Amino acid sequence: MTTNAADAGNPAKPVREEDAFDVAAVAAWLRDNALAFRDDLEGTPEVRQFPGGASNLTYLLRYTPQDRPQRDLILRRPPAGVKAAGAHDMGREFVIQHALAPLFPYVATMVGHCTDDSVIGSDFYVMEKIDGTIPRRDLPWELPPEEVSQMCESALDVLIALHSVDVSQSVELEAYGRGDGYVDRQMRGWTRRFGDARTDDTGDWSDIIAWLEEHKPGDVGQRMIHNDFRFDNLVLHAEDPQQVVGVLDWEMATVGDPLMDLGGMLSYWVQADDDEFFLMFRRQPTTVPGMWTRDQVVAHYCERMGFDMTPERWRFYEVFGLFRLAVIAQQIWFRYFHGQTTNEQYAVFGPAVGYLETRCRAIIAAS
Repeated sequence: MTTNAADAGNPAKPVREEDAFDVAAVAAWLRDNALAFRDDLEGTPEVRQFPGGASNLTYLLRYTPQDRPQRDLILRRPPAGVKAAGAHDMGREFVIQHALAPLFPYVATMVGHCTDDSVIGSDFYVMEKIDGTIPRRDLPWELPPEEVSQMCESALDVLIALHSVDVSQSVELEAYGRGDGYVDRQMRGWTRRFGDARTDDTGDWSDIIAWLEEHKPGDVGQRMIHNDFRFDNLVLHAEDPQQVVGVLDWEMATVGDPLMDLGGMLSYWVQADDDEFFLMFRRQPTTVPGMWTRDQVVAHYCERMGFDMTPERWRFYEVFGLFRLAVIAQQIWFRYFHGQTTNEQYAVFGPAVGYLETRCRAIIAAS
């Protein structure tokens, strides 16, 4: 039985009061501005909210026209409160997916991007809802290890396909490239964001940041990268979980060093032999028997991409990925710490930042 993507492991629920918006205003805007499915957008949709995720707010818009099949759309908008500069850019998500569609068959159809804050108080975009299953913390299927291994390989091959996109075929995509120096720009940018999001309980990361600065490599290339590639941002075919049918959450996508993308992906990759806290931190099914280890992922990816990789060379990307994850967690914790959100799932992000600090130091010490 086919499961709707956003409903699997993350069922849509009534909209939280603090996240509500003017549904009639959105419906009117879509009737006037939709790029796709306009004939299906009669009346006012039923709206529910997806509780998963910790960054942008995501809603289901369900249209039920009398003479046509039900049409499910997804609306994305920024959270309330103070946000990091450049973060929660709805236009970026919209433009990148729209431009990628002819080159990469794993993006949703874009319906519209609204830049008029008077409609709901912020910009937003709407896209189609991809049918399938999102693998969250645990798989919704009982699969033998060999099928889990195949699922893992298929997911990595989609990342490799993304990193193989020729961005020169798209003026919109090419515009996101800033040339060599991506690793250096990432170091400066994430260090600045970390400083901007500090709270009274933030630890001292100065030695970790100094180590990263000392060991940062040059770019290996300029490729289309997702910057948040994880199992819970993939949509798998509900009947054939070895087949990826969609990639979601393009908020941080850009043109840059693909190894930085891989390092960011593996910062979330909790494997079965990790320590107790990291196992509790897990948000995707990477501990299932048959799932690859982080070392296996790196080896497969680098072989397919033609990169020569040693453990010593990989250590920078591993530590930077964890540092970047800590900054993301700290930004979310900042909002919760200052009462800008009442979502209780954000309460764990403060302790998570402290844990990631310890994990980075352990990897550096092992070198």
